[in-house]
Order: sequence, then structure tokens, then C-alpha cells
Amino acid sequence: MPRFTTRTPLPVSPETLFAWHAQPGAFQRLMPPFDPVEIVSRSGQGLEVGTRLELRTHVGPAKVTWTAVHTECTPPSGFVDMQERGPFAKWEHHHRFLPGADGGSVLEDDILWEAPFGALGRAAEGMLARRLDKAFAFRHRRTAQDLRRHAGVTPRRVAITGATGLVGSELTAFLGGAGHDVVPVSRRMGLRWDPDRGEIDADAFSGLDAVVHLAGEPVAAAAWSPEYKERILRSRVDSTTLLCRTLAAAPRKPKVLISASAVGFYGDGGELALDESSPGGSGFLADVCRAWEAPTAIAADAGIRVVNLRVGVVLSALGGALPEMLPLFRMGGGGPLGSGAQYQPWIHLEDLVGAIQFLMDAELAGPVNGTAPNPVRQGDFAAALGAALGRPAFVPAPRFALHLMLGRERADELVLASQRVVPTRLQAAGFEWFHPEVGPALAFELGG
Repeated sequence: MPRFTTRTPLPVSPETLFAWHAQPGAFQRLMPPFDPVEIVSRSGQGLEVGTRLELRTHVGPAKVTWTAVHTECTPPSGFVDMQERGPFAKWEHHHRFLPGADGGSVLEDDILWEAPFGALGRAAEGMLARRLDKAFAFRHRRTAQDLRRHAGVTPRRVAITGATGLVGSELTAFLGGAGHDVVPVSRRMGLRWDPDRGEIDADAFSGLDAVVHLAGEPVAAAAWSPEYKERILRSRVDSTTLLCRTLAAAPRKPKVLISASAVGFYGDGGELALDESSPGGSGFLADVCRAWEAPTAIAADAGIRVVNLRVGVVLSALGGALPEMLPLFRMGGGGPLGSGAQYQPWIHLEDLVGAIQFLMDAELAGPVNGTAPNPVRQGDFAAALGAALGRPAFVPAPRFALHLMLGRERADELVLASQRVVPTRLQAAGFEWFHPEVGPALAFELGG
């Protein structure tokens, strides 16, 4: 029977390592974005014996259900889960948190597994072993990075709007790993609001430590008709105004509001380096960003520290722009957009959620660029994506074709504008990027 074992030394105690795995969101944090697993249902709490997870994963092109149950739990030494039903003939996973050198620990994953379908499955054991290698290399690196970012962090009560979106869901899991009490703001759960109707449960917003405002209509989800452009604008301005008025009037106000904005604020800057002192640009997105940020003055005037986080293109295989690009690039048909000379500001999702936690403590207010420190030209981004996938990336999408596909205004502002945005204030404050270069960032995200 095949056996897979991998170990990583970590500079935290076994107790800390066990506690991180027991936190809400740890399972989500450990799932590789290039090999996603969806939680269908869960029964039980934390790592206790009898906790059962029903998962949905892929085996080749097929979706399969996997039910795992925790059969042993010995704090802080580890726990065991076994497949009850799923794609393997056998799966027994021992998670061990062993004492290490100098008060640290060793994270050990030890798996006894058996491929399905007898001789046919055994022929695929090499492929399955390589899949395990990639998945657990990601898991161990993610664990080390999260523990590093959570070191010394004081747990807080944090409310998040847009908590079910790409950034919000990952931020919820990440903050949960640090012991923060994370509360979603939505129409159906957590703190209740309905920005379209101007309704909010104002009393529930008193006593929060921090609020992260991520809600807003996606700008790239549909053609920019006059009606959709109005939805983009109103979803941001109305929700921000409602939230800031509520927080300003709260008897116990949060210490900080981190309100998302976007690098679209700067418009097309050509070759100029754009930092937080750069003026706003022109165009629809620049106008939206100005109107989006303006209501946060209500909270700032009430004594709340407000950060306007101007976010670049978020790199994640789980959502946003990257998954839409992958099919074409995997077929070898990807390449530069337009001339490819325009600068593309970007940030890995991991660094974005890390920056949001960092900004809860850093004494920064006003505009902060949420981008990687190394903006790249679009042609270089395309080449890096092709390299991460092991595919050529030289088929250009000319300007006229992008105008036809997206519409002139949307193409010019979303993919053809040059924005050499640099995160000067985050750098000066000492924030550490785990993915500062686009090539390694894409390789990490795609399992390259």
C-alpha cells in the first residue's frame, strides 16, 4: 500500500500549530487553489472525534464526493481523519504536530492510501503521488506563511461586507486562523443590512474593533451599458454611505475602517509611477473610485481611522480575472493584450488578505495602494502565465479585437490602460509581501 509522508519544521510550538488547525477557516486555507475542494456539509466542531466533512472534488474531469471523518484527536500532538466514502480505495491521514528544535515544532502529514479500480488504479499511482506532492507542498508553505503573519496579532471582532466574494471569503478564513471573531455583513446572516433599500441593523454595529468594506458590483461581469454602469456606481456609493453613517453614529465606534477602492482611481498613467500622492485620473472608473471613497470622510470625521485600500488586479485561481484567462492559455492561445506594453498593477490574494490584517494595526490612514511592489507590463504578465502553465504565450489580442469583444470604453479602461502603481505607503510601513514577483506568484497559485 502506498504511503506519503512529508515534514516541515516550524518556529512555533506544537500547541500553536494544533490551535491553528482547529480554528474556523483552517481547512479552506489548506486547500490548493489549483486543486480545489468544496465543503458540501460539516458536522461536529473543530478537530474533535466524530467531526464529519462532506467534500466535493475532481478526479480528472469528473466531480466526486468525499466524506472524511475524524477518528482520533490528541491535543496538541495531532489528529487523524479517514475516508468514509470517496475516490480512494483507502485513505488514512495522520496529522502530527511534533516537538522540534528550540521550542519549535515539526508539521508531519503521514498518509496511507490506496488507489481505486485495482490494477487500473495502481497504474495511476505515480500520477496520484505527484498530485499529493504538489498539494502538500502548498499546504505546508501556506501553514508556515499564515503562522508567520499571525504571530503577535491581537484577536479582534471584525465585520466584513462582501464576505462571500473572492477576497471576503479568503479573508474570513485567514482572519479566523488568527483567532479573530469574524462577522459577515449581509442581507441574510451576521450583521444585517440591505444597501439597496438603505436598511441596516445599526445597533449591531456598535462594539466592533474593525470593519472591512468589500461590497460592490463586479466591474468586469457585464457589458458597460448605462444601466450597468449606474449599478456599479450606486452599489459602491450607497453601501459606503450607509455603512459610514452607521459607524459614525455608533456609541462604541470601531478603531479602523478599511474600505476597498481600486487602482482605477489613477486612470491611464502611461509610464509614470503612481503612488498614493498621485492625482486622480479621468474616465469612468476614476470617477467611480472618487465617488466611492468620498463617503468615508463621514467615518473619518467621527474619529474612526479610515484606510482607502486601492486594490490592483487580484491573482487567484479561485476567481477574478485569472480563471477566465486560463482555458485559452492552457490551449497555447494566450498572449499580450493590445500592445502588451501597458503596465498592469497586480497583487496575489494572499498578500492582499495579509495587507488587510496588517492595516488593522499599522497607523496608516487615507489612500493605501494594495498592489505588489513590482508592477509588470501586460506582455510580461502573459509570458509569466504561459511559463507557469508550460505553454507558449505569443498570440496577441489586438486593440480592435478587444474593442469588439468588450466594448471600447471597457477595454480601454480595464485591460489597455497603463497603471504603473506602486505601494509606497505599505512598503514604508514595513509590510512583507510573500509574492512580490509575478512569475513565482503565478507558479505558486497554479501549482507550477
